[in-house]
Amino acid sequence: MAQVRSAARSLIWISGASAGIGAALAAAVPYPDARVIDLSRRGGGTAEHFKADLSDPAGWERVEKHFEAELTGYDGDRVVFIHNAGTITPIGPAHAVDSAAYTSAVLLNSVAPQVLGRAFLTATAGLRCERHLLMLSSGAAKTPYAGWSSYTAGKAAVEQWVRTVGAEQPADGCRVIAVAPGVVDTDMQSEIRSTDSESFPSVDRFHTLKQSGALATPESAAAGIWSVLARDLPNGSCVDLRHL
Repeated sequence: MAQVRSAARSLIWISGASAGIGAALAAAVPYPDARVIDLSRRGGGTAEHFKADLSDPAGWERVEKHFEAELTGYDGDRVVFIHNAGTITPIGPAHAVDSAAYTSAVLLNSVAPQVLGRAFLTATAGLRCERHLLMLSSGAAKTPYAGWSSYTAGKAAVEQWVRTVGAEQPADGCRVIAVAPGVVDTDMQSEIRSTDSESFPSVDRFHTLKQSGALATPESAAAGIWSVLARDLPNGSCVDLRHL
């Protein structure tokens, strides 16, 4: 009996696709035949929704099983996972912020990308189609900002994980790339600007960026992120859209 080929030739997961850059990514998928799945708690965007709390280890396990179920026997042209979910909350000195909120942020920003990235690599290891794993990074991966310890450490961890795992891939393996989109006009930026200078001493810089019109739109950031898939970048690259 002939094998039945999937209708969707591209299968794409985007974490946090219900708003901001994630929603813009889901709306700008460059493959007309794509099935797009949002991994998030709330959903509500244009993508199909798989509900999972990515700051909770139980949510990681659900996503891992979901990857396995969807990719067993997959015969399409490409699979893509863009890990976009993250949080800037809580903002403030590490010793002064809420313990539970800080722990949740560390799990979401530092641990979830590694655990979910590994799950995607495992689920796609036997496939021979295009495989892409993009991790959203930030200039904060390289620049310390007082008040952002869980966020800056998380982005630094993402970049080092990408470099290492990219080096592990065989020539025909999954492409693993980290992308910093620049400063983008999202709800996260609104949250940053609403913070007092005692909690975040660099807040005035972000007010100035907003007032001067220097913030990128989510749509332009999404276009830049998708363009990375077409670039001939070494596996494990960590790139900033502002420098491409």
